[in-house]
Amino acid sequence: MNIIYIELHILKGDLDKMKVYLMKEVEISKYDGLMIPMYEDELVLDGINIPLEKLKESKRFEGKAGKNYKMTISQDDKLIEVVLVGLGKKDDIKYRKLLNTLANGFRKLKKENIKNMALIFKDENSEKNEINVKAAVESIIMANYKFDDYKTDKDDKDEISLDILVNDPDHYEEIKNEAMILASSNIIARNLVNQPANVMNPIKLSEEVKELGKEKGFEVEVLGLNEIKELGMEAYLSVAKASSIEPKFIIMRYKGDSESEETLGYVGKGLTYDSGGLSIKPTSGMVTMKSDMGGAAAVIGSMCAISEAKIKRNVVAVVAACENMISGNSYRPGDIINSMGGKTIFIGNTDAEGRLTLIDAMNYIVTKEKVNKVLDIATLTGAAIYCTGDAASVAISNNDEFFKDIDNSFKLSGEQIWRMPIFDEYKELIKHEEADLTNTAGNPGTITAGLFVGEFNGDLPWIHIDIAGTAFAKKESGVISKGGTGIAVRPLYYLAKN
Repeated sequence: MNIIYIELHILKGDLDKMKVYLMKEVEISKYDGLMIPMYEDELVLDGINIPLEKLKESKRFEGKAGKNYKMTISQDDKLIEVVLVGLGKKDDIKYRKLLNTLANGFRKLKKENIKNMALIFKDENSEKNEINVKAAVESIIMANYKFDDYKTDKDDKDEISLDILVNDPDHYEEIKNEAMILASSNIIARNLVNQPANVMNPIKLSEEVKELGKEKGFEVEVLGLNEIKELGMEAYLSVAKASSIEPKFIIMRYKGDSESEETLGYVGKGLTYDSGGLSIKPTSGMVTMKSDMGGAAAVIGSMCAISEAKIKRNVVAVVAACENMISGNSYRPGDIINSMGGKTIFIGNTDAEGRLTLIDAMNYIVTKEKVNKVLDIATLTGAAIYCTGDAASVAISNNDEFFKDIDNSFKLSGEQIWRMPIFDEYKELIKHEEADLTNTAGNPGTITAGLFVGEFNGDLPWIHIDIAGTAFAKKESGVISKGGTGIAVRPLYYLAKN
């Protein structure tokens, strides 16, 4: 029997463990649970006692995309929990639907406390199975994640063993390995976001990134308060100065192609907590503001994946980490501040702080790291939720080809992105009569906020992604767990790879 063995310790402490194998032949009766994905137009199964025709006639299970059916069967005098996973028409299923359908099937087995399970692919088409194996590994690892680090009454979690049955395990080893890297990097991002702000502050975040750099293989440099001041990052420091916790400017460098002079740049918003400053948020708006570092988590997670997979690309990512708090030292509505890029900014609202940290980070990466293309990602505006809800991240870009690249990367990941227009009228809104720019340009808020950041992109090919609606989930669904979603980690990996 040909076995490829992986042991995965999901990055959330020592409790969750999962072992994943790729196998060709097994005895079905050795398992307590089975997942069996099936196409609507190929509802056939040999060797397992499942009344597929009766299920189809009764319309309990017809293989329709996204539909799962759980039942108990007897095989060799053993009761086995089975989840039939509907894939729909063979040529129609999209990767996003495949991920979520497999994840939901896994959750059904997990709720039955199944620790020894198998996933059986019947498709002999090698190309189809490549997608299936990748989706299975990614979806099950991500669906297995739950943030409960601070629960004192939780039960120790037993090890889960999963066998993935395929026609030629050796053929899928590389695909499986990439899927493992992508899923675990997504979990890194989720875990960073989910830590409470009294734990994950700018100092702790910089320490975690240093450890990740050592483990995954990318260089990390952290600038402290004095170095940030020397760079003239007045916009960033204006936001940070009310907090008693020192800001940290985190630089991650990965040199994957020594022969190339081109470098891709990522900028992630790193507000480890946002009270709104003097323009204070209501309590209900502050409770989840540990998630305001979702953009930072995305670029950190993607750097982990890019480095671990040894992608042949040079990538630099930066995070201007700080808290937006309240004190006698707070910046105020009505202030006019400077920026590293030299443009002055009128402060209309201290809760429009993320764009102030991003512009100094953007100017730094363009002028000091000499990137050739730059992407910034942030939980930037509540307005983004009114654009696409939690179904898609919102983007603007000054370069069609560059946007096509990120659009493709999102499709490969099963995530969704939607591009908004840039009209000349919107560019006029970010100007101010007393300063060069204003941080509160008004509606359409998602676009004007992005254009404000874009004033500092050095006219490079640039993409701005607003993940305010997608970075944090109120409930679990498919591969998404409650809390941090790790959104955009996998697309940013693909952008570098492809």
